[in-house]
Amino acid sequence: MANPSVHLLGTYLKDCRARLDPASFGFSGRRRTPGLRREEVAQRANISATWYTWLEQGRGGAPSAQVLNRIAESLLMTAPEREHVFMLAFGHPPEVVYSAPDGVTPRLQRVLDTLAFSPAFIKTATWDVLAWNTAAAAVFTDYSLLPVGQRNILRLMFCNPRAQARQADWNAVARFIVAAFRGDATRAGAASEVTQLAEELCTLSPEFAALWQDNDVRLQGEGTKRLRHDPHGVIELEYSNFAVDGRLDLSMIVYSPVTAADADRVRAVIEDAARLKPALSVGPALAGKASAVALQN
Repeated sequence: MANPSVHLLGTYLKDCRARLDPASFGFSGRRRTPGLRREEVAQRANISATWYTWLEQGRGGAPSAQVLNRIAESLLMTAPEREHVFMLAFGHPPEVVYSAPDGVTPRLQRVLDTLAFSPAFIKTATWDVLAWNTAAAAVFTDYSLLPVGQRNILRLMFCNPRAQARQADWNAVARFIVAAFRGDATRAGAASEVTQLAEELCTLSPEFAALWQDNDVRLQGEGTKRLRHDPHGVIELEYSNFAVDGRLDLSMIVYSPVTAADADRVRAVIEDAARLKPALSVGPALAGKASAVALQN
């Protein structure tokens, strides 16, 4: 029985081909149909014109990932279009090549800033913090006071005594974030970055080294977090993890007070921070500026 996805792939490739302007690629000549010819796509992708014709007709079977990438490049596919053809051909998206981001868009920063009493921040797949809001700077820590290379949640959790002391249940949080970090980084294709950071932390922290050897993997999702904040006591927060559309390497974490009493404590902490530092630091307003935010699970 024919695989319907192969036919859908062929139809989609044909439509992509028809949308392109031959003149922009240096191809000329009269045409009966719009777009590139099949042999022109094959030429650009360095594959057989006959085989590409069969692929569009649903007779060639699924190509290799390498060949499909070349076809996608020859058809000037966007990242979502490339993902679509990989899903049609293989049932999974293309392999991710991780590229460390250096900031967030102004629009995304404004989303954080609207959450006045809900600490929120955006982190990378390797748990470097890029952006945060005023509440996060007060409740967690002001990352703007740290060198860019130290604005990393794992470094703080395992190498910063003050950050460790603030966690009401550090052992459970530490175990969870190591497992969630492993899953995040793997999904984003950041294997080499993970290896480098893990080797550094294993040297600096025996606790991290022991947890890393467990090889545990977890999904961050949703949960609760308890922080000590003298003189206000323990603050319990619920958190939710949100994907940033089109950015597999970024996620936004939003914390909300569990009870009205917790909300009052959060407000008091923010007010205290404002009195101590009127210009309380917030995340970057412009893309390309690295800033930060908070300790997290």
